Amino acid sequence: MTGNAQPGRVGYREIADDLRRQIDSGELPPGSKIPGENDLTSQYGVEQPTARRALDVLKNEGLIVAKRGSGTFVREFRPIRRVTPDRLQASTSWGSGRPIWTTDVGTRPRTESVTVDVELPPVYVSAVLNLDDGTHVVTRRRTYVVDAKPVQLATSYYPAALVAGSAITEIDTGDGGAYARLKELGHEPVRFREELRSRMPRDAERQALDLTQGTPVILIVRTAYTADDQAVEVNEMVLDSAAYVLEYKFTSQD
Repeated sequence: MTGNAQPGRVGYREIADDLRRQIDSGELPPGSKIPGENDLTSQYGVEQPTARRALDVLKNEGLIVAKRGSGTFVREFRPIRRVTPDRLQASTSWGSGRPIWTTDVGTRPRTESVTVDVELPPVYVSAVLNLDDGTHVVTRRRTYVVDAKPVQLATSYYPAALVAGSAITEIDTGDGGAYARLKELGHEPVRFREELRSRMPRDAERQALDLTQGTPVILIVRTAYTADDQAVEVNEMVLDSAAYVLEYKFTSQD
């Protein structure tokens, strides 16, 4: 028994509160095993459904994760630090032939499930790219994997007429990626706009990112603009929130 919990006088919320306190204080550090349902019933003097509900509370909060056949553990957080605007600087990133990802993790991550299609875009993408109704886009979809764990889904949209015949329509876009190819086409991205929000994952996203219970995703939609304010790419990214810290740098100067 820990904290102020007393056998026979606690409910699932009190058990969850007690375990949460131990996690927050470091008494149960990241990676440590959480008592199972049988241990909790004995420790707190409750029935098994009460113990199960207490664990479900912490799973839904993203504090603990269940590993099949091993038990339940305090979530470990080893974040990828995504630093903006550093990652989009042409001089140190894509403009020098390096992938944007090297700014985040220091090495090129593995990409999986890369597909390239020509299709009609979602309505909002068509509006951002200022396309007429029925105009097609080149769509690039891929999954980024770090340390054998999928961490991000990305879907990029480009006006089909703008990138026709370029490496953007190929699986491998070459050194510097799509932004370097846009520059070669005379449509260099010089300004970017990102919108962020957090939500719970859709089922397909949960499976693709191998998300544990209670883990939200971060949705980032980035638009790339040329010097004359032409939108040349819309990139929709779905990030595993348990894998990232998003860092933004600003100055007080215009």
